[in-house]
Amino acid sequence: MDTDVKINGKVKKSSIKLTGFSVEDIGDDHLCTGLETPMKPDAFELSNEEKKERIAILFEEIMDVMGLDLTDDSLKGTPQRVAKMYIDEIFSGLHPDNKPKVALFDNKYQYNQMLVEKDITFYSNCEHHFVPIIGKAHVAYVSSGKVIGLSKLNRIVQYYAKRPQVQERLTNQIAMELKTILETEDVAVIIDAKHLCVSSRGVKDDTSVTVTSFYSGVFKNAQKVAELQNYIKQ
Repeated sequence: MDTDVKINGKVKKSSIKLTGFSVEDIGDDHLCTGLETPMKPDAFELSNEEKKERIAILFEEIMDVMGLDLTDDSLKGTPQRVAKMYIDEIFSGLHPDNKPKVALFDNKYQYNQMLVEKDITFYSNCEHHFVPIIGKAHVAYVSSGKVIGLSKLNRIVQYYAKRPQVQERLTNQIAMELKTILETEDVAVIIDAKHLCVSSRGVKDDTSVTVTSFYSGVFKNAQKVAELQNYIKQ
C-alpha cells in the first residue's frame, strides 16, 4: 500500500511496506534488517552543506504542516539548527569520513589479561522513531600482540552510536570493528541503554533498560564472562 505525500508542491510516493510487513503490522515492535546500517548506494553524492540545505527546507515543511509559526523569533532558525545537528552531530557516524583513525601499538608491557573500558556514555537515536537512546557501553579485549589507545575505544563506540540505530546492531557493529582493528577474536561488548521511544511515548515505561551483549573468543568461556561482569560492577 502506497500513500501520496506533497512536499514543496511536488507529489512523492511514500511506501509503507517494510520487508513484507506494513507499518500497521510492525506497530511499536522491533525490526532490524541486518548488521549494516541501511544506506542508499548514492548516500554520499551530496555534500554535507547540500544535505543541510535540503534538510532545513524539508524540516521547515514539517513544522509548517504541524501549524507552527515560522516567523516567530524562537522558531525561524530551527530548520537550520536541526539540519546542522543531524549532519554535523547526532548522525555524523553515517559518513565514513568521520570514522576514527586508529593506530595499533606493540604490547610491550606484555599485558595478556583482559583490558576493560567500562561506562562509555553514548547518545544514539532509535531508527524507528528518531528519538534518543541513552546508554553506556562496556568493551573488553585480550591483546593478540597489539594494543589500541584507550580513547580510541570510546571513539569507536561514539562513531557507531551517532547514526539511526537499533541496539542489537550497535552492539555487533562495535564488536566487529574491534575484532577487525585488533586482529583478535577475544572481544566482548555489553551495552545497557534507555530508549526514549519506550519511556517517553508508546508504553511509557520510564524504568526499564535494554541490555545487549557480544562475546567471542575467550569471552565465550563462562568464567571469563563472570570476571568481566565483576569488573563492570566494581
